[in-house]
This record gives sequence, C-alpha cells and structure tokens, in this order.
Amino acid sequence: MNPSSVAVIVERVDAERRYEILVDGRRAGLTAYRDRGEQRVFFHTEIHDSHTGQGLGAQLVQQALADVRASGKRIVPVCPYVATFLKRHDEFANITDPVTPDVLRWLKGELG
Repeated sequence: MNPSSVAVIVERVDAERRYEILVDGRRAGLTAYRDRGEQRVFFHTEIHDSHTGQGLGAQLVQQALADVRASGKRIVPVCPYVATFLKRHDEFANITDPVTPDVLRWLKGELG
C-alpha cells in the first residue's frame, strides 16, 4: 500500500473525552483526557500494534495539542507520551501546566 494514499484524520470525540486518529476510517489510536476547568489533562495515549512505528502517535498528539490551544485551554501532561512529546516541542510550553499532586488526586477521583 502506498502510504501517501492513506487517509489519516485526527478528530476530537467529546462524548468519549478523547482524540482519535483514524487511518482509512478506522481508529488506529487515541489520546484520552479529562477537563479540569481551563485545563485539559491528558492521561493515556495508545496506538494499536498494527500501526506502531508510523509516526501516528506524534501526529495524534500534535493535532490534539493544537486543538487545545485553539480552544483556549491549557495542557497538563500526565500521560508519559504527551510529556515526552512536549519536551521535544516547546511551541506548546506557554500553554502547559505542571503535573501536581493536586492534579493527580483530582484525576484519580475522575477515573474512579
């Protein structure tokens, strides 16, 4: 299959509180969040095994964080993948908040 002919779309799925990356219409991965006031707390990112090594995780997170910026929210990178991405992409530094014990307690309550 020619990679340039593959349709890759990132979309926010508000009902599921996550961003999904779709490859030819099928979900290839997601990054999950919970909103805490003006903060969007990212806590889990995954790419399906059949799609690893294709740069989809970076594409997913890049577009999710751009959407956070466009919506006027701030990023809290609890998810290790998102945190690592942010270390390499300082263009989001001005809208990134630290992961604090308070945020972690709140997230634990949200996730049950």
